[in-house]
Amino acid sequence: MRHRHLSTVALALGVAVFLDVLRVWLPSVITLFGRAAETPAELLGAFALGWFLLALAAPTVVRRLGARPVGLAAAGVLAAARLALTAAPGGGAQLWLACAGLLAGLTWLAATAARIDRPVPGLALGLAGAAAGHALLGTEDLVWRGGALGWTLSVALVAAFLAAATVPAPPPDAGPGEPSAAGRRAWLLCGPALLLANQIALAPAVWAAASGVGPAGFPGLSRDPVGFPGLSRDPVGVAPWGALAVALFLVTALYRPPARLARVARVLWPVALLAGAVLFAAGRLGPAYLLTAAGLGGCLARTDTAAPGGDVPDRRAAARRGRAAVGGTVVFAAATIAYYAAYDLGYPNGWVPVATALLVGLVAVAGPSWSPTELSGRARRWSVAALVLATALVPVFHHTPLSAPRPGVAPATVRVAAYNIRMGFGLDGRLDLDAVARALRGADVVLLSEVDRGWWLNGGHDTLALLAARLRMPYVFAPAADPVWGDAVLSRFPARSGRTRTLPAHGAPTGAQVLGVTLDLGGRELAVVATHLQPPPGRDPVEQAREAATFARGYAAGRPLVLGGDLNTEPADPAFAEFTGAGLVDALAAARPLRTSPADDPRTQIDHVFVSPGVTAAEARAPRTEASDHLPVRVTVALP
Repeated sequence: MRHRHLSTVALALGVAVFLDVLRVWLPSVITLFGRAAETPAELLGAFALGWFLLALAAPTVVRRLGARPVGLAAAGVLAAARLALTAAPGGGAQLWLACAGLLAGLTWLAATAARIDRPVPGLALGLAGAAAGHALLGTEDLVWRGGALGWTLSVALVAAFLAAATVPAPPPDAGPGEPSAAGRRAWLLCGPALLLANQIALAPAVWAAASGVGPAGFPGLSRDPVGFPGLSRDPVGVAPWGALAVALFLVTALYRPPARLARVARVLWPVALLAGAVLFAAGRLGPAYLLTAAGLGGCLARTDTAAPGGDVPDRRAAARRGRAAVGGTVVFAAATIAYYAAYDLGYPNGWVPVATALLVGLVAVAGPSWSPTELSGRARRWSVAALVLATALVPVFHHTPLSAPRPGVAPATVRVAAYNIRMGFGLDGRLDLDAVARALRGADVVLLSEVDRGWWLNGGHDTLALLAARLRMPYVFAPAADPVWGDAVLSRFPARSGRTRTLPAHGAPTGAQVLGVTLDLGGRELAVVATHLQPPPGRDPVEQAREAATFARGYAAGRPLVLGGDLNTEPADPAFAEFTGAGLVDALAAARPLRTSPADDPRTQIDHVFVSPGVTAAEARAPRTEASDHLPVRVTVALP
């Protein structure tokens, strides 16, 4: 029993280390290999999927050389790559280190599958533990952190994984029946479970985004043409719901239901999982992650049955489990690529998590009845309690109050910044929110584009909350392409009301919106509008520009107005003329040409700030920084 528990611990720690590598590899494919949409989506997808297809050879290597030596070697490379990524300077070194770590992790998974026929306890504890740790870190990955604390925790995690990986695996359970079918089913679901857990169920950034779009100190944000969630984003409020998601997942994954409920649960958990995925696709994040957590855990438990012996030799059974494990990760890769390629190719992607959930549900329903999990009752209870408690302690370890500021004396001038932050990733491909904060520090009002609040492809960070904490500025967020990607306004002035409207695509592959926020400047009001126009391929975003300008003038209703963001249009283009034709004034005119993209060699003027007549602008500039692929634009405005 001791060996079984240590093998479970080794699998759980390995999952956590592997997820750390994935959280670097996924955004590196986009920002470094893909150059943020400069590389064709088809080529990018082929590159990403190719590594998983290459790993299909791993089970054959394991069968010929032995699971233990291959597993130890792969674990060593995975651990080394994980530590090297923290020290990597970014760029090509980061991309290829992450690729090496990914391939090593997939090989380690195949070797582990050959040695362990009941992966569900280790997989469940690894996913839940990674979620709890990510929540405690405020969704900022440990792998991106340097310093004494970051290195200490990274080395401790890797050392614990390597120590546990050296423990011999217990012999598989034996019994009459179909050879190792149950073990194969469980390992097959490893990849789909990684996707559904990190995209929906056990994603702390999604927990945060589901709790609201603020805080900004006003009761709600109206949305055309439908209602929008109220504002209340605070770790104190998020933690109980996150802890509930972790608890639901672990309880359904590790505990066998009573006999009288087993038949009901056989249908209940797949239905709950599918319902959660459907709600996620519909943008209902709160019920989505809770239902998905419960359903995913229950479906995994359905496959956690002893792998019976039979006439087939154990080595062949082990190889089948290895192929199932790697095959499941191919499903993970294909679904991940399919979901995010939609933003380059322009097709609906809500079906991807739904189809993945349907696959998991069908595999679970086809499985035999439950058998007791390999963990003892005491181990299950302590595991669930520890991980739920860790998640619930998020406010203790990570809580930066962002209370709404009080209105003071009306300022003579307001410093405005507009910045496309590329989800927080710099030109070197590293997540560096400190650099983004330095580029924005000193601004009174910040308008952000490409704000990420939980995209799994980018590592699942709540970039907005992390940046707002650094700047100590409350925020208002409005989704555009999907519920966790869009635009935001941060301000040191109190926000009194807000409104957002979805912009029609007009042939563009990625969605867009326009967000208006009313700020109280101490007895005077300022209307601020943030947007990120998405042009159709090869065209100027004329229609979206016209709609954004019309919205801004209507929202301002005679009040002083500031509009800004990544508008994807040059001063001589027709889309730019839509704003000036609506009576808005180019606040950056005195500094033209003011090139903002790409950040390392600015050639185009596509990031802009407009103001209403009577508002005067001065000190326009675009500070040089490589914290994003755009430069920020900054300007000081004086109200009439």
